[in-house]
Amino acid sequence: MRTETVQPLNLVQRGYQVVYHPGETNRCPGCGHSNWLIGRVSAQCGFCGTALALALTAPGLMLHEEQYALAS
Repeated sequence: MRTETVQPLNLVQRGYQVVYHPGETNRCPGCGHSNWLIGRVSAQCGFCGTALALALTAPGLMLHEEQYALAS
């Protein structure tokens, strides 16, 4: 049986990641507008097309399920 050790997230190595946070005002890092087309795993700026990962699906980001009401 193989056991793997889970390493803590190293924010210095990962760097700064801009993500779309549902339920908050999100400004596009490319143009500053706040019109978004929301998909399953990403949000795309309706003005310039910049795509951001949703905070719920961003790698290394752990959120509690009770924080968001997800449609089933």
